[in-house]
Amino acid sequence: MVDLGQQALLSIISHLIFIALSWWALQAIHLDKLLRANHVFQARVLYILLAIMIGSSVSNFFLDYLQWSKQLPYIFQLVNI
Repeated sequence: MVDLGQQALLSIISHLIFIALSWWALQAIHLDKLLRANHVFQARVLYILLAIMIGSSVSNFFLDYLQWSKQLPYIFQLVNI
């Protein structure tokens, strides 16, 4: 149970960090030139949704990679059987 709680906490922190990092990175792109004038609220919502989408995808990649690296020792146990 403790491992499950630790993994949940790690996942939440990872997602939040990568969403914030994605938000910061998206600030370098001038999407306002592609959007209609006087649609500031919609542009901000788009930035938030893009940051969540990118950040969650990158976080899932790193969390999967971490999980797979923890499972690698089991391949050697199968060989010894």
